[in-house]
Amino acid sequence: MEWLSILACYLLGSLPTAVWIGKKYHQVDVREHGSKNAGATNTIRVLGWKTGLVVLLLDMAKGYGAVKTVMYYVLPPEENTLLLILIATATVLGHIFPLFAKFRGGKGIATMAGISIALFPLSLLILLGLFLALFLTFRYVSLGSILAAISLPFLSFYIEGNQEPELVVFTILIALIVPATHHKNIKRLLRGEEKKLKPQ
Repeated sequence: MEWLSILACYLLGSLPTAVWIGKKYHQVDVREHGSKNAGATNTIRVLGWKTGLVVLLLDMAKGYGAVKTVMYYVLPPEENTLLLILIATATVLGHIFPLFAKFRGGKGIATMAGISIALFPLSLLILLGLFLALFLTFRYVSLGSILAAISLPFLSFYIEGNQEPELVVFTILIALIVPATHHKNIKRLLRGEEKKLKPQ
């Protein structure tokens, strides 16, 4: 049951919403345009805000749904926190390396946000405020995403009292993975070449 749950969540994460929606409704593969990333930000940039927000919500739902399904129907999280983390990780990896899109996916930000809503709702609310403040000030999605991810371990520990070793490690991994998947964005930010996301 545990390994089947992990596999099922990887397959759920592998649903390439940006690719499928772009092809079906716009006859466009977002991976061939803009930043060539199959995520919500590039979808907004290539196909507009309406389509991009749909992709954002669906990608968040993948992470939230995977975690909540396991918590409610597989086992109480306090009985096996490690399994919960493996479920979350498998879902994110599915989004980044989707089986159904030749392993070319997004950066996993929206999916990680959905997972964080399920595990750290108060921290995510604060991080959303931080992200919006940075985005509205500078118009850089990457900057807001990176700083929000780095802040997660501290907020979940000090605000929500998250002291379970597995969850602490998981938040630290998020704080490391997000900057790693944005290494090109970081270079562009340092050079002043990062593209801003503006209202269309």
